[in-house]
Amino acid sequence: MIRKEIGSKIVQLRKEAGLSQRDLADKAGLTQNTIYKIENGKFSVGIDVLDRVAKALNRKIDIV
Repeated sequence: MIRKEIGSKIVQLRKEAGLSQRDLADKAGLTQNTIYKIENGKFSVGIDVLDRVAKALNRKIDIV
């Protein structure tokens, strides 16, 4: 369940930034397929990968 929530948030932030999945992947140093899997909750993203995505979106990871 949390994977889908994270994925949905990344989609929202990516679209707000005007980026395609390919653009985000390039900025984060990941493949477009990895971004697709994260956004669709098909990939259990580690904190290191999540940090790369957050930085590519000019965001910080906020752990509560």
